[in-house]
Amino acid sequence: MLEKSLTTITNLRVRFHECDPLQIVWHGNYLKYFEEGREDFGREHGISYLDAQAEGFSTPIVKSVCEHKLPLKYSDVFRVETTFENSEAAKINFSYKIFKGEDLVCTGETLQVFLDEKRELVLNNPPFFLDWKKKMKLL
Repeated sequence: MLEKSLTTITNLRVRFHECDPLQIVWHGNYLKYFEEGREDFGREHGISYLDAQAEGFSTPIVKSVCEHKLPLKYSDVFRVETTFENSEAAKINFSYKIFKGEDLVCTGETLQVFLDEKRELVLNNPPFFLDWKKKMKLL
């Protein structure tokens, strides 16, 4: 794996409908928080789902990992740190850290691959992705 990376910070607040009856965030919502981070990352760094789609590619998630350290509760304010983990392979790998203040609440990662318009796996980095990496000084 290459050493350079990019990070985006997303600030959020736990909403009532994200909690179980004990007002603790239901575990599946952490993956939604990761998605919020990915979408913010894409907007901030110019590599969104819509950018891939405009180039004829989709980027489905093929792996997700979520490790819970502390619970979030209703109305907690927290931040999602989303980091693009650079790789030479034709994939998009993000790591995540969720913090409430200075407390580490959750860590995780997602792995996305490229599919072409025929929904076939692409084994080489698409040209638009290589161009983006050059622009971001990741190559």
